[in-house]
Parts: sequence; C-alpha cells; structure tokens
Amino acid sequence: MAFENLSDRLQMAMRRVTGRGRLTEKDINEMMREVRLSLLEADVNFRVVKNFTKDVKDKALGEHILKGLNPGQQVVKVVNEELTKIMGEKHVPLNLQKDQLTSIMMVGLQGAGKTTTAAKLALHLREKEALKPLLVALDIYRPAAIDQLKTLGKQINCEVFEKGTDVKPEKIMKEALAYAKENDFDLIIADTAGRLHIDDVMMQELKDIKTVLDPSEILLTVDAMTGQDAVSVAKSFHESLDVDGVVLTKLDGDTRGGAALSIRRVADLPIKLMGTGEKLKALEPFHPERMASRILGMGDVMTLVDKVTENVDETDMMGMMEKMMSGNFNYNDYLKQLKMIKRMGSLKGIMKLIPGVNKLLKKQDIDEKQMVYIEALINSMTNKERKYPQLLEKSSSRRRRIAKGSGRQVRDVNRLIEGLKQQTKMMKQMKNMDPSNINPNDPLSSLQNTGTKKKGKGKGKGRFKF
Repeated sequence: MAFENLSDRLQMAMRRVTGRGRLTEKDINEMMREVRLSLLEADVNFRVVKNFTKDVKDKALGEHILKGLNPGQQVVKVVNEELTKIMGEKHVPLNLQKDQLTSIMMVGLQGAGKTTTAAKLALHLREKEALKPLLVALDIYRPAAIDQLKTLGKQINCEVFEKGTDVKPEKIMKEALAYAKENDFDLIIADTAGRLHIDDVMMQELKDIKTVLDPSEILLTVDAMTGQDAVSVAKSFHESLDVDGVVLTKLDGDTRGGAALSIRRVADLPIKLMGTGEKLKALEPFHPERMASRILGMGDVMTLVDKVTENVDETDMMGMMEKMMSGNFNYNDYLKQLKMIKRMGSLKGIMKLIPGVNKLLKKQDIDEKQMVYIEALINSMTNKERKYPQLLEKSSSRRRRIAKGSGRQVRDVNRLIEGLKQQTKMMKQMKNMDPSNINPNDPLSSLQNTGTKKKGKGKGKGRFKF
C-alpha cells in the first residue's frame, strides 16, 4: 500500500507529542527530527522537506499551541494542514468542455502505465460524467501498445481508433478528430508514444500532435514508484508541453510516496488523478486533504462515503438493515452484502479508509480470498438453506454436504453460520440501544447496557475469519 512506511514513521513521530498536556521546544525538535528523516527516506525532495519542517516547527512553537488545552492534538493538526498544502491544498478537477468535444492528450515515459490509464480514464469519465469516449492509438512504434489499447477498449466496451504503425501520429490524430465529430463522440483520449527516456524526437512529435489536437487537457502519467525521478520527468514534460496535470500511477504498490509529496511544489503541477490498483475501475480523483489524512492514519471518510454512494443502492442497503434488525437476515442477503463490498474495491483498501482501523490492520491479516470462500459456501447451498439459515444449525449432514460441494472444511461452514448470527445479533443490539446511555468516550458502553458481556483476551488474534 502506498505511503505505508512513511505513514508508520510519521505516526510514530506524532506519538511523541499526542496525549501530552504540555509541550516544550525540545519535544517539538525531537518530533521534527523524526518527521524530517521519514520524509527523506520516502524520497521526498530535500527542499520540500526543508520548507515543510520549517513551516511546521514555526507554527508548532506558536504560543497559542504550546499553552493551549491540547497542544499535542494541535501539532498533529498543523502537520496535517502542511502536508495538505505541499500536495496542493485542494482537488483540481479535469478541464471538461461542456456541450462540445473534450480532448485529453496522455503523455509520459514508457512503462509508466499510460495506456492502461487512458482506458481507466475513459471508463471513469463515461461512468461519472456520462461522456461518450473514443480512445486513439498513437503509439506507432510499439504494435503491442496498439493491441493493448484495443484489448482494454473491448473490456470497457469503448471504441478504439487506430491506423496501424505505418501512418504518422499527426495524421492519425487529424482523422480521429474528424471521426469523433462525425460520430457524436464528446470525449477523445489520445494515447501517445512514450520512450524509456526523454529525447528531442519524442518531444517534437508530441508538440506536433498537440498542434493538431489542441487538447482541453494534457495529462502526464507518472509512476509513483520512481520517486524523485518522477519529479524530474514532470518538470521536463511541463517545460516542453505546458502540461495541465499529473496522473500518479501504482500508488497501490510498495512506493515510498516521494513523488506525490514533491511534484506540486517542485514541478508546479497539480496531481489530478491517482491509480490505486490494476483493475480498470481503480482510478480516483486526487484530494490532497484526504491523502494527508490517510498518511497520518486518520482514515479517509469522504472517499469511503463516495465509494459507498457510487456502488451501493440506498434502497437495497436500507432493506438489508431492516432485515438484520428484524432477525430475518439470510444467506441471500449475506451474498448481496458481499457483492456490494466487492464493488467498492479490496476489503483491506476499504478498511484503511476507516479512522483508527489502520492500527488494527497491523495486528490482523486480512485474507481477501475469504470472500471468495464465503461465496463458494453460499453457492453450494440449496435455495431453501439460503432462505432459512436455521436449517444448517440443526443439520450436520447439510453442513458436511456444503463443505464438500465448495471444497472447504466443515469448520468453515460453522464460521459462516456464526458470522451470520453475530451480524444479526449486533444489529438487534443497535436497535435496542438507548441513545441517552451512550458514552461518547466509550464505544462499548451502549453494548454493555444491552447486557453484552465483555469477552476475555485470546480470541481474535491472527487472521480475520468470516
């Protein structure tokens, strides 16, 4: 996961000051030393680190913070604000043309994920903005790139305009523009050729394509795993083409995060989008304030809300909640619930958006395959068993048959039965809660009022079980 090491180190540095009723300059200096080392280790540009630590220290040593009621929390707030600032403060949207053809030119080095990002962007804008996209293959030097774009186009049901490898890119671009206008496309995404390094020939070709296309947006695709090299690449492309924004790819990989924290300040380019996985839906708008919260382990509630809103039908969700609270929740509902979660992305990725869950994830190993196993178990049930969960509780022969049919063990069926019972039980308890008895500082207080006893230690270690 992106920023994992940086996030761990920064959170450790923050712990030096959080929870303290009083802070001294020595406390701040010790914390800032850790912060500086963390950022340099993450391959953040040295000048960016220097300015960031100076700004944080100046504000953290302010009299209103050191003498405030919660100085530690206020220092964390300062760090959060300054992190947000170096990444650009606010989300910068794409420049989409209303009531006319929007043209986006994708540029970048070979291997940065440009072709895949072009397809992701086509899918993203079709689903979010209701645009009709046309992908244009301009990388005539790599036949595999044209084939890749055509394959991706089929996967997302999007037309790809290509003329093979014998026609010059500028001519292909001119014909693609005419074709888009004739066939009522309102979005054109040009996948240009990249190189292993920046050269004059490539830049001249890109300038010629830019002249023909007159793009609404030039997006530079940058591999986040290349660290400070990504910043140098961004500066070079921006100087030659006047780039509008950056798409940061491979943010789900083992990246140190330096590019995301340096590009805005050093290259003066906004990060507009980020690739968060291999799936074609794994493209998200980049929000600096949300990313800063993620890095500091505060979760990202707004992105979580966006994912739920986009992927979960409100009527289905309310119906499911009612069934849970009434005790009529069954395995058909459980399966529907799993599918809702899967549409939002990886389970681990979703949980990392929830404030406070990051610490729990360090101690627990979430196995994404568990969801596949659950589906296999439910699919091995009869319609009657799915509808009436109590049938499995009363019959060991049914449990053995389901285990055999799904290639799992009987103990897995037992865990599934227990998981369903626990969900239903929890929802019933929530229904019976008395809001006046809930202690906001003790999330378990409401459950204690319903008669639930606190269980002893020893359970829940190791991997999450369904």
